[in-house]
Amino acid sequence: MENRDDRKVSGELDQALIRGLTESRISRRGVLGLAGGAALSGLLAACGIGGSSSSSSSSGFNWASQKKTGVLNFANWPLYIDQNTVNGKTVYPSLEKFTKEFGIKVNYSEAIQGNHSFFGKIEPELKANKSTGYDLMVITDGTVLSSLIDFGWLIPLDHSLLPNFAKYASPAVSNPSYDPGNKYTVAWQSGFTGIAYNPELTGREITSIADLFDPAFAGKVGMLNASDTGNLMMIYQGVIPSKSTVADWKAAAKLLIEQKSKGIVRKYYQQDYISALTRGDLAISMAYSGDIFQANQSTSGLGSKLKFVIPKEGIVQWTDNMCIPAQAADPLSAITYMNYVYEPPIAAMLTEYINYITPVPASKSIIAASPGNSYLVDSPLIFPDSKVLSKAYYNVVKNQAQEQVWNSIFQPIFQA
Repeated sequence: MENRDDRKVSGELDQALIRGLTESRISRRGVLGLAGGAALSGLLAACGIGGSSSSSSSSGFNWASQKKTGVLNFANWPLYIDQNTVNGKTVYPSLEKFTKEFGIKVNYSEAIQGNHSFFGKIEPELKANKSTGYDLMVITDGTVLSSLIDFGWLIPLDHSLLPNFAKYASPAVSNPSYDPGNKYTVAWQSGFTGIAYNPELTGREITSIADLFDPAFAGKVGMLNASDTGNLMMIYQGVIPSKSTVADWKAAAKLLIEQKSKGIVRKYYQQDYISALTRGDLAISMAYSGDIFQANQSTSGLGSKLKFVIPKEGIVQWTDNMCIPAQAADPLSAITYMNYVYEPPIAAMLTEYINYITPVPASKSIIAASPGNSYLVDSPLIFPDSKVLSKAYYNVVKNQAQEQVWNSIFQPIFQA
């Protein structure tokens, strides 16, 4: 397995950091405040969500009749799998191992730049009951994933073909609120949305969501222009987001309005919050765990001094999920691959490169056996323990109509 420290010594910019910088979480996390102020409901309409949907044949899908074609077409996000460069060509060690073991060629593409933009590309085929050209894709929990499920555009999984998931999957990704019983999805990787801060600028330890409201940090607090923000506020108020009501959403919004009116918030950020933190523009900010983990690996500057906090009240968890689109040419190879990546040695290969929360805790001992990996093994942002996971909550699951209500409540706060 590759030692990530070797890449840093060579002066190569860490690839997971590049992914965090080049992929705006505006699309990936289903955030509000889209470019030009467009509401998510408008984007969904542009993508075709909410219009007439045709019933997919996935509802009567028969796994027993499936045969492998020998080719797996896999759509993923940029820089989201282990890779090396050999003779100037990018290769994927875990995929090469999969091909060698199962005889299945993988056509791997970094086709997903955002959940909504990718949906816009595949929606016409799904609506017409035609193949999207992909057998496997990685979609974040959120409105797009919920819509794919609601419209019958994902193939239900046969869990008898996923013994590794049953044996090794973390409780944090088993039976999630957005896909009860993992009927359509299994996790690829996960992350947290919590709080990051610079102790030199705060002058004290940060432990609570309440610290985002401290007048002592007025003008130095960053909040995210994201659905995670409303969910974190509900956690602060003792509400489990997945069980929340519209009244809970409005109560969370009231907190944000009060925080903003007091001049505490510097800005509602998208991906640019990390630059503001490392420059010292912010003392404290809502933050994504992967970004802060990568910043902490830097050898100089404020980025190496940042701390990520799992607030005592709780934290938002999000998950990118593997799923099989309706009319896929080779569902059997897709589910074979799903099972494959839950083998601890393979999960370790992925985790060493990606640096997000692995869905396979058993990979930890394998990673620990490789020199120079203590920074991974010791991080609760890669291997959160049961105490951390007990405080992690998924965002509220919303259909299109609920998404429009949510946006009407929170979007004016972020845009004003």
